[in-house]
Amino acid sequence: MSTADIFAESGHDDLLLPFQVDPFGLRGRMVRLNSAAHTILDRHGYPEPVSKLLGEVMTITVCLAGALKYEGVFSLQIKGDGPIRTMVADFTSDGHLRGYAAFDEDAVKQAAENGEATVPRMIGGGYIAFTVDQGTDTERYQGIVPLAGQTLAECTHEYFRQSEQLETGINVAVRKDEFGIWRAGALMLQRMPLDGGEAPEPGKARTVHDMDAYEDAWRTAMVMLSSASPDEIAGTRVAPDRLLFRLFHENGIRAYPAQPVMERCRCSKDRVESVLTSLSDEEIRDMTVDGLVFVVCEFCKSRWEYDEAGMEKLRAGTDN
Repeated sequence: MSTADIFAESGHDDLLLPFQVDPFGLRGRMVRLNSAAHTILDRHGYPEPVSKLLGEVMTITVCLAGALKYEGVFSLQIKGDGPIRTMVADFTSDGHLRGYAAFDEDAVKQAAENGEATVPRMIGGGYIAFTVDQGTDTERYQGIVPLAGQTLAECTHEYFRQSEQLETGINVAVRKDEFGIWRAGALMLQRMPLDGGEAPEPGKARTVHDMDAYEDAWRTAMVMLSSASPDEIAGTRVAPDRLLFRLFHENGIRAYPAQPVMERCRCSKDRVESVLTSLSDEEIRDMTVDGLVFVVCEFCKSRWEYDEAGMEKLRAGTDN
């Protein structure tokens, strides 16, 4: 069975599904990244611990982007002083996802041999940055927090605790299935402040009973969120709507239209040439190897090369 056949049969790949758990308006997103995650991770051919962590970064990126209203690009970047130096993923409002990692292969191998692939072991100390870029005419928003936790899910919790002051739960799963296909998914729930929730009813005084119910609903939702298995979250045997119903139907759940997610890079020949024409002569000389200037996209591995004559024409502003 081919990779294309596997994805065609699954029927539940590559989506961002918003939902709400009643009666206290707990807001959530479910993400499945199967063909998109596999395409990106298989293309790079990273060591398995790196691929798994990058899969988590991409899945969390889509989850967080789903909570925002924006037109542009939402990106998540992790910088560390460990074997994995950088991981980047971004997701556009059109549903386009990409990601890459930079790392020391020998150090990754040694760290993986010495224990579990945790954030401290693989990434070390550093920070996680979330950025919303809506274009040149708008101000970029960025939130930065130190890496704090054994997993990227724990680091995400810490970001929301420090920067957004929102209680957040997230269950992330990234794995290879029996066919060697990368599967990724996540469930995220956030508890909105009581003033923005659906209970108590408007105009009614809040009572101790109201607050007890508010806390109980959150605790129950977190237990149910944690109960979802990696196969349920990232696999294809259980459809997303059926999983959400199993977890939250006793409280009442409403799902909203799903957004398709697709692997797609934003690099282009025009963008590459725009960068090259902005560089100084010295910078161009530093990039030249055996008479050629090479440019390789870190995200999709597309490659462009220019010889001396091609660079002269480009920098002179004439057509190639």
